[in-house]
Amino acid sequence: MGALDAGCCFEDELDGGFLEDAAEEIGCECGVGSGSDSARAIEDAVRVLLQGLGEDHEREGLRRTPHRVAKAFREGTSGYKQKVKDIVQGALFPEAGLDPGIGHAGGASGLVVVRDINLFSYCESCLLPFSIQCHVGYVPLGQRVVGLSKLSRVADVFARRLQDPQRLAIEICSALHSSIKPAGVAVALQCWHIQFPEALTCSSNPKHLSKLAREGWVKVSASSSSGVFTDDKSSVWDNFLALLKLRGVDIEAGDMNLSHVPSWCPLQSLETPLCNGHGAKSSKVGKNSSKTHAAMVAAVASILHSLGENPLRKELVGTPYRYVQWLMNFKSSNLDLRLNGLILREVSSSSVTDENVTRLNEILSVLNIPFCSQCEHHVLPFHGVVHIGYLDEQKGKCIEASILRSMVHSFACKLQVQERLTRNIAEAVYSVFNSGVMVVVEARHICMISRGIEKVGSNTATIAVLGQFSTDPITKHLFLQTIANNTC
Repeated sequence: MGALDAGCCFEDELDGGFLEDAAEEIGCECGVGSGSDSARAIEDAVRVLLQGLGEDHEREGLRRTPHRVAKAFREGTSGYKQKVKDIVQGALFPEAGLDPGIGHAGGASGLVVVRDINLFSYCESCLLPFSIQCHVGYVPLGQRVVGLSKLSRVADVFARRLQDPQRLAIEICSALHSSIKPAGVAVALQCWHIQFPEALTCSSNPKHLSKLAREGWVKVSASSSSGVFTDDKSSVWDNFLALLKLRGVDIEAGDMNLSHVPSWCPLQSLETPLCNGHGAKSSKVGKNSSKTHAAMVAAVASILHSLGENPLRKELVGTPYRYVQWLMNFKSSNLDLRLNGLILREVSSSSVTDENVTRLNEILSVLNIPFCSQCEHHVLPFHGVVHIGYLDEQKGKCIEASILRSMVHSFACKLQVQERLTRNIAEAVYSVFNSGVMVVVEARHICMISRGIEKVGSNTATIAVLGQFSTDPITKHLFLQTIANNTC
């Protein structure tokens, strides 16, 4: 614990030191500095949200959170200020050998495809970021081609807005068609949205969950096309799909415009008030429909306004409410204070017969427990799986897998950091099985995808070891090998 506590002091040094000053300078140049009125308004709104979650926004770890959240929101919606014409202008190049009609720069059909463009956007239904893999194809026309990097940049402009997958595909397609004037454009998107935390705990056996569901994702595809791609007699669309299939992307043939993508945001199923907290009340809110809850909804509406959006726009009505309901999953509580007593009660009558508890030598383990938590530094989700191993010295007794899943859920459903979450779980299990405990947490952090470094696909692993696991490398290796075998 000492090392983690020391880290808080180190953060204070960074906050007041050269690195933070440099970040502020860069932020101001980009138009996202905290000195602007809109940034300050967002920071004030975030403080209201933190207070509504029962947190002290002045405590260690949260002191700079309002600034970080404001910066992330403004960077993530910077596409409203960018014009496609400014990006494409000067990037159209003559290409010798192109016919005056449909060109042949990309081969027999003239098709050029840029695949696997990793993007992110903010879901307009709930304000949570979602991941996107974008594929863009076009057929040149008029003896000119466009710089390939511009296709990615145009897609990014529209992704950096509050979006819906299908509208995003349509806007990218339309903008490229009007700006580079090709024979046709095709856009295909694969989008992934985070699930509600409860969705990860509803399965009695995580082994039955798909890898996608276990990692916390809901997936949907969207596409749009124009020009020759919409011609039923042309094979260009089929060629586009075939080139995507080489990368493992499978979109149904003939689906040139997936215009009927179902409501994909998991939070859209929530019953919402008529107008962002004003009007009809949802029966699901109950006691939460208090002054605090109303203040939180109003704070999110003010964030939308500060981003230049209209909170009363049809697609955004209900968004502040849904975002607050998401945040309330992570409200600070004292559930963890009762966990040890709960575990002690259950372990006294539980023998090693649970099919979800596996044994290797003296190691009992429960693997792939899904979780979703909220990063306290950026108020963005991180999610993944937890693996718990402990040494059996209680004469065949064990902790039921369902109890461990409930424990993980309770520790995760608050503002957290992965290092602390790993330690919390290990210490709770060690209080019962104090011969040895090892916990491994694997997680994807949305804050590493949707802001700052934007490292799509990165995964963070943390380990906490107590007792014999910390002194016996063979025991530690056996448990890690158990995880590896199960993953394979």
